[in-house]
Amino acid sequence: MRDVAERAGVSVTSVSHVINQTRLVSDDLRERVLTAMDELGYQPNALARSLRRKETYTIGVIMTNSADPFFAEVTRGVEDACFEQGYNIILCNSDSDLDKELFYTNELIKKRVDGILFLAAGGKSTQHIRTMQERKTPLVVVDRYIPDLAVDTVLIDNARGGWLATHHLIELGHRRIGCITGPSDLTLSAERVTGYRRALQEAGILVDESLIVKGNFQYETGYQAAQQFLARPTPPTAIFACNDLMAIGVINATIKQGWQVPDRLSVIGFDDIRMAAYTNPLLTTVAQPKYEMGSIATTMLLERIHNQEMAPRQKLLDTHLVVRESTAPPCLV
Repeated sequence: MRDVAERAGVSVTSVSHVINQTRLVSDDLRERVLTAMDELGYQPNALARSLRRKETYTIGVIMTNSADPFFAEVTRGVEDACFEQGYNIILCNSDSDLDKELFYTNELIKKRVDGILFLAAGGKSTQHIRTMQERKTPLVVVDRYIPDLAVDTVLIDNARGGWLATHHLIELGHRRIGCITGPSDLTLSAERVTGYRRALQEAGILVDESLIVKGNFQYETGYQAAQQFLARPTPPTAIFACNDLMAIGVINATIKQGWQVPDRLSVIGFDDIRMAAYTNPLLTTVAQPKYEMGSIATTMLLERIHNQEMAPRQKLLDTHLVVRESTAPPCLV
């Protein structure tokens, strides 16, 4: 700033007023200061300004798996909403590891972020989220229900989504329907299985527990679960995978077995990631509004940052069925 002041022929205080807009200055003085800044390539120290104002205009985002296309699409909604409001984001990937999640939470607080978004985080323990909420640290939890905690939340009607997927298969005539779940500690996974069970029960179909196989939302577990299903003496005629990555794994394992999808096996996923519209065959799935989830959650967080006294809010977003090529009536042979 001293260099800028010397180049412009003004005081350091005048340069400060121009940069921080703390006092009216003449157009001539402002132009001289801006010209000097441009000539010297001067950039204000954003960190120092943030510490002085007690705002960093930065939010932290902790997600469970940054390699999952689902999170990429949610994060795009976060990024666009932040950019529009002049905020930056710091992305942290916990790998569904509680220690990493705790580490990143503490690091973000040390970096004085203005608030934190937890994307499907806080599965195995939520004490750190509870502690932040008690300390009135602005935060929003996305796609994760935390019982007995009054906190801003953006949720998906996962149970209805699981019902939509299973009901679609039942309407096609399937009665022996396999289900590949997500991690057992995730409420969203349990809710999708709840929807699966309800659809079967409403149709008068006995729930066969042996047809419910645990996965972890990764491609590999979908592939492996499909191999197990297809090796049975009486395999299912359809499989509901609780996310699209596992559904794609099912399709590839089925094709490698020499079976055709959907001729010998119908497959339906959940999420409607962009890849779902480019698989072979194109994947039937339950779509959730991923971009809107990120955008709405960010708006809620910024509102919380500027008004911490408002009552906690919960936003429930709906899902819908997207029928493509991977589902059909069961094969008669």
